[in-house]
Amino acid sequence: MDEVAGAIADPVRRQILVMLRDGRLSAGEVAERFPISRPAVSRHLRVLRESGLVRVELIGRQRFYMLDPEQFTELIAWLAQFIRPSGWEHRFDALETEVYRTRRERRSRDTGDDREESMA
Repeated sequence: MDEVAGAIADPVRRQILVMLRDGRLSAGEVAERFPISRPAVSRHLRVLRESGLVRVELIGRQRFYMLDPEQFTELIAWLAQFIRPSGWEHRFDALETEVYRTRRERRSRDTGDDREESMA
């Protein structure tokens, strides 16, 4: 997770990730979109590749970069602890609690009726 967090710490690398969200791009296509040198973009791509956030497909002489979203899983799970549930999530939790309470009451009522019948 530290490697992933370090990779996304740089704003250029975050922009590259957003660009790759829609599909694969060649290194040249990525570099065209930045006012920095191609070697600098290449270094950013290498960091993203080494962190596992992107993978490379070599086609002929071109390298195509694409997202590997699985690497975000651990970071997302860690970040989730800081997000408070929305109002809807609280309502769903309350609904779930009410459903379980109602089921419990029905079961105990049904079980109680069976006992009364067997005593009669």
